[in-house]
Amino acid sequence: MNYEEYQNVLALHRVPVTKLHSSFDEQSFSFETTDDLEKMPNQMIGQNRAEQAMEFGLSVEQSGYNLFVVGPAGTGKMTYTLDSITKLAKQQKVPDDWCYVYNFENPDMPTVIPFPAGTGQQFQREMEILLIDIERELKSAFNSEIFEKNKRNIIEEIRTKMGKLWEKIDEFALQNQVKIERTPQGLNTIPLYLGRPITMQEYESLSDSNKEMLKERERLVEEKIQETVYQIRKLDEQLRKTMNKFMRETAAYAIEGLFQPLREKYQHHKKVLRYFDSYFYDVVEHYSFFLDDGEDDQNIIHALVGTSTEKKLNRYTVNLFVNNRNIKGAPVIYETHPTYHNLFGKVEYQGALGNWITDFTFIKPGVLHLANGGYLILQATELLQEPNAWTRLKRTLQTNSIQIENPYEDRAAIPTSGLRPESIPLNLKVIIIGPYYLYDLLSAYDEDFHKLFKVKVEFGTEMEKTEENCLKMARFVKNFADKEGLLPFHRRAIAKVINYSSRLVEDQTKLSTQFQEISKILVESSYWAKRENCQYVDAPHVVKALTEKSNRSNHVIEQYRELIKNGTIMVETDGYRIGQINGLAVMGTRDSVFGIPTKITAQTYVGKSGIMNIEREAALSGQIHNKGMMILTGFLSGEFAKNRPIPLSASITFEQTYSQIDGDSASSTELYVLLSSLAEVPIYQGIAVTGSVNQWGEIQPIGGVNEKIEGFYHICKERGLTGKQGVIIPKQNVANLMLEDEVVEAVREGRFHVWSVEHIAEGIEILTGVRAGNIRDENGQYPSNTIFAKVEDRFKKMYESLKEQKK
Repeated sequence: MNYEEYQNVLALHRVPVTKLHSSFDEQSFSFETTDDLEKMPNQMIGQNRAEQAMEFGLSVEQSGYNLFVVGPAGTGKMTYTLDSITKLAKQQKVPDDWCYVYNFENPDMPTVIPFPAGTGQQFQREMEILLIDIERELKSAFNSEIFEKNKRNIIEEIRTKMGKLWEKIDEFALQNQVKIERTPQGLNTIPLYLGRPITMQEYESLSDSNKEMLKERERLVEEKIQETVYQIRKLDEQLRKTMNKFMRETAAYAIEGLFQPLREKYQHHKKVLRYFDSYFYDVVEHYSFFLDDGEDDQNIIHALVGTSTEKKLNRYTVNLFVNNRNIKGAPVIYETHPTYHNLFGKVEYQGALGNWITDFTFIKPGVLHLANGGYLILQATELLQEPNAWTRLKRTLQTNSIQIENPYEDRAAIPTSGLRPESIPLNLKVIIIGPYYLYDLLSAYDEDFHKLFKVKVEFGTEMEKTEENCLKMARFVKNFADKEGLLPFHRRAIAKVINYSSRLVEDQTKLSTQFQEISKILVESSYWAKRENCQYVDAPHVVKALTEKSNRSNHVIEQYRELIKNGTIMVETDGYRIGQINGLAVMGTRDSVFGIPTKITAQTYVGKSGIMNIEREAALSGQIHNKGMMILTGFLSGEFAKNRPIPLSASITFEQTYSQIDGDSASSTELYVLLSSLAEVPIYQGIAVTGSVNQWGEIQPIGGVNEKIEGFYHICKERGLTGKQGVIIPKQNVANLMLEDEVVEAVREGRFHVWSVEHIAEGIEILTGVRAGNIRDENGQYPSNTIFAKVEDRFKKMYESLKEQKK
C-alpha cells in the first residue's frame, strides 16, 4: 500500500486520546474541600454482595451457618466484619455466666452451673460468705459449753461401762487367786498365795496338783481378760461412732440455717439446689476440715503436698469461669492468636514435691467460652497453622458443646492428675477471614467444611464508577483524613484519587475497593501538602505522591532500561527487520509492576517438524504459553493447509530471556513474526505488540495493558521518540486504558501512538505497511502482493522443494 493508504490504516486503528485515560470531572462535586462535606458514619463501599451475604449469615440462627469471609487484602473485610458484628451484637441478649464447682460425688469431673448474666459473681461471693459463716458456726458450736457437756456425758457413759467391765474382771481374778497387773506393754496375770503374789520358792514347794490348780485359775482369768478386752473394744468403737454421729449432728444443726435462705433464693435452679445438698452433706461429713488440729509440723507437710486445710476448703469455693457482668449485648471476640488452649481453654497445674496437681479452681476459659452466646472472629491463616486447632474446632461446632481437654497429656514427661470438666453447651457464630486459596483448599479437601461454614462472604476488588460511588469515595477520603489527622482534600485532589482508583483495577468504568492502597496515597499526599505549608491537599500533591511512590520501587525497572539503553539487552525501536518484533511483558516485584519490551525472533525453513518453541525445548515455557504456540499451528493450518499439508519447520524464541515464560499474551506477537518470516516482509521495530490470538486469527484481551504501553514508551523516549512509534493492543483492552499523563500528552502531540486491532490481519498491516489480503477471491486465491499471498507462495515453494527432495 502507498503512504496515504498506510496513514489511513494507522488512523483507522489509532485509539483516540480521549480513550487513553478516564479523567473524573471534579466539577461534579458540589463541595470545595472535604471540610465542606457533612460527617457521615463509616460505610462499606462497593461491596453489596458481601454486605447481603454478611447480613444473611449473621441473621440465620440454625447451626452450621457460620461464615467464611474471603477477598484480597486491603478491601476492608476485617474492618467491615468487626463493625457489622459489633453493631448487631449490641442489640442482642447478654449470655449466661458460667461457674465451675466441686463435684462431691466425682471430684475428677467438676460440675458447671449457668447463671443469668452478671449473677455468677454474686453467687461466687455468696459461697465465699457461706464458707466463712460455716467455719464460724462450726467453731462456735464445737467450742460451746453445751457441746462440751454433751461430749463429756457421752464419754463418761462409755467410760463408766468400761470401768465396770474392769471391775468385774478384777473381782473375777481375785476370786480365782490371780492379780491383774496393767503395764505399758499390756496386761499381766500374777498368781496369789495367802493373799499376796507367790514367790518362786513358794511355787516350787507346792505339790504338782496345786501347781496345776494355779495354772488353771490363771488360764480362766486370761480367757476372761480376752473377753473383757473384746467388749471394751466394742465400747471404744461405739464411742467413736457415737462421737462422730454427735459431731455430725452438731455440725448439721449448726449450719442448717445458713443454707435455708440460699435454697429459697435459688428454688427454681435445680442444679444449684443439688449442689447445695451435696455441699451440706460434705461439710457435715468433713467437719474436721474446719477445726484446728494444732499439729504445726503436720500442717507444713500437708501444705507442701497440697492437702492443707486451706486446700481442702477450696472444694467449697466457686470458679467464676465466665463473667459477663460488664458486657453490653452479645460478646464479640477477635482472636489474633488461636492456639489450642487459647481457643478451648485449659486446666492449669501446680507443682508439689515433684508432682503436678490441680483442681477445678485451675480451669481457665478459652475464647470459645468467652464468646459463647455471641461471635468469634478468626484468621484462617493463623488458625490452620496451629496443631489440632482446626480439627477440634470442627468437632466443637458439630457437637455444639465445648469440652476442655489436654491434647498433650499422654505425652507429658511427668504424670499429671487429669480433670475432665463438664462440657458447656455452645451457641456461637464463628466467622473466619481468609484468602481465596485457603477457602478453595478447605472446600476441596475437607468434607465437613461446607457443613459447618455454609455462608461465603466474598469481597470484590472493584465497583462501578457511578456518581454515587464517587461521592462515597470522597466521604471515605474525608473520614480517613479526619481519623488520621490529615489535611482536608480539595475536590481536584479527590478527582486524582478516583483516577488512581480506576488505574488500580485497569478499567475506566470501575473503581477499586482496595482502600488500603488508596489510603497510602492519601497519607503521602497530605505529607507533601504539609511540606509546602498548604491548607489542603490539591491535585499536584496527589501526583507527587504517586510519582514518589513509583520512584521508591522502580530500581529494578531502571536497571533493566539501562541495560536496554546501553545495548546489553538488544531491543530496537526504529528500522525494519524480517522475522523480528518487540513483544511486551509484565514483570513485578513485591511492591511494583512494570512493562518491558522483549525481542521475539522467528526462523522458518522447509521441513516437517512444525513450529519449535525454543523456550519449551529449554524447559522455560509454561503450559499456557505452550498452548498459545499450538494455537499458532492451528491458525496457519486452517489458513494455508486446506488443500495440501504445510511443509513447515520454524523456531521461535524470546531473545535474552533466561527465566520461566508463561501466559498467552504474546501469541499474536509470535504469529506476526512468523508471518513476517514466511512472507519475507520486514516489521517496523518502533511498534511493540501485545495480545493473544485464537485459531481464527481474532485478537483477544490481555492483562497489564497500561504497564506494557508505558514500559515501551519510556524505552522509546530514552532512545528518542520519532513520531512513528507506538503499541498495538487488543480492541477489548481500550476500556482498560488508564495511562500516565506523560504518555497521554505524548500521544496528543503525535510523538507516540496506541493502536487497537481485532484481527491479526489488521495488526500485520500496521506493522509492515503491506496489505494483509487475508480474504480469498472466488478462485480461492489471496490478493497478489499481500502478506497472506506471500505466505501462500512461500508454502508452495516449500512444498515443491520437499517433493523434489523425495524424488
